[in-house]
Amino acid sequence: MSAKKFFSTEQQDSIIKAIEIAEHATSGEVRVHIDDACKGEVLDAATHMFHKLKMDKTELRNGVLFYLAVNDKKFAILGDKGINEKVPENFWDTIKETMLSYFKQGHFTQGLCKGIEMAGEKLKTHFPYQSEDRNELSDEISFGK
Repeated sequence: MSAKKFFSTEQQDSIIKAIEIAEHATSGEVRVHIDDACKGEVLDAATHMFHKLKMDKTELRNGVLFYLAVNDKKFAILGDKGINEKVPENFWDTIKETMLSYFKQGHFTQGLCKGIEMAGEKLKTHFPYQSEDRNELSDEISFGK
């Protein structure tokens, strides 16, 4: 299955809405990237995409990427330096475990939205919204081959 067809238009809209809600109360940036497949290590692929999407260029270094490779059933969550310095060491693993419990039941949209919500709560705690904040990165889902 292709990455673009994995989530229906309505499901994609739900994911984008989750991103918008998560970012509403924080200066943090959340992105979702979906690939067809991931050759090699999923963290390497996610790191490559993190840089390609310029997520390492946010002012406060507080971007979070949710990376999924749908045909290989792999996913990763990457936080930038700013957020990683603030969260506990196992924070991303906790979100991954929560998401995986949804994924195992076939609830991919709900799992992804829940992960985004959890990341947004932590971003809000450490990087609260300021009146001069602007949306530095697109909220749209990006897709690979």
